Amino acid sequence: MADFKKVWFITGASRGFGEKIAKAALENGDAVVATARNPKDLTEKFHSPFLFPVKLDVTNEAEVRDAIQTAINKFGQIDVLVNNAGFGLLGAVEEATDDEVKKLYNTNVFGLLHVIRAALPFMRREKSGHIINFSSVGGYRSGPGFGVYCSTKFAVEGISEALFEELKPLNIHVTVVEPGYFRTDFLESSSLTTSKNIISDYASTSGKVRDKAKAISHNQPGDPDKLAGAIIELANSKNPPLRLPLGTDAIEAIEKKNKYVEEEMEKWRELASSTNFS
Repeated sequence: MADFKKVWFITGASRGFGEKIAKAALENGDAVVATARNPKDLTEKFHSPFLFPVKLDVTNEAEVRDAIQTAINKFGQIDVLVNNAGFGLLGAVEEATDDEVKKLYNTNVFGLLHVIRAALPFMRREKSGHIINFSSVGGYRSGPGFGVYCSTKFAVEGISEALFEELKPLNIHVTVVEPGYFRTDFLESSSLTTSKNIISDYASTSGKVRDKAKAISHNQPGDPDKLAGAIIELANSKNPPLRLPLGTDAIEAIEKKNKYVEEEMEKWRELASSTNFS
């Protein structure tokens, strides 16, 4: 057990980014606590003495606490925590039902919080660790058709920013990762739900995005294997960033939003500055 370099705890490790990162970490000589709702999926994909598959539904807080404790009992530490579990929702904000929104938040936001709160006591004890929260370019810039999904990732960004400052004195790093479009199954039904409601008034906005998503799926520009390699490099960095956009499309979208915000602020600066007490 002393031969591994780091111990990773990865949520949603049975497919997508989670699977790729787990594979890359194992190849790097690290130990991986790989979690999934069905751990059998993990044992069939990975064959390594340093793999420790654990059943986990991040929406179940008690199950999360047990999974973290099981990882500590097995390896004694968690060096890198990757909050990757999540899914998408496609549809206009008005089209999304209350049930669809709650299910999305239960996994993407509350599930992430469950894992962080369960892991932090052990990281604080060791005064070390790195929390890597998966957001999206949609966590920096929202858009039609993905408004509710993006709102969950905006929440992840806000949580991560605060944690970055709160944990800095404790030598615990926090990075929020903002991928663009990568060639995974994210735009397929296994990872993306679509609002059942369709309102014709949104045909030219979110309606077009529904159609575009079908065309983009499995034609995305990002290479998920290269993303996994980038996450390994990130975890080995002595001074990791708060934010790490991945993919040229993500960089372009972030730069475009930054320019828009700056231009809009200048246009409305006089009114914005007029509200202080004289």
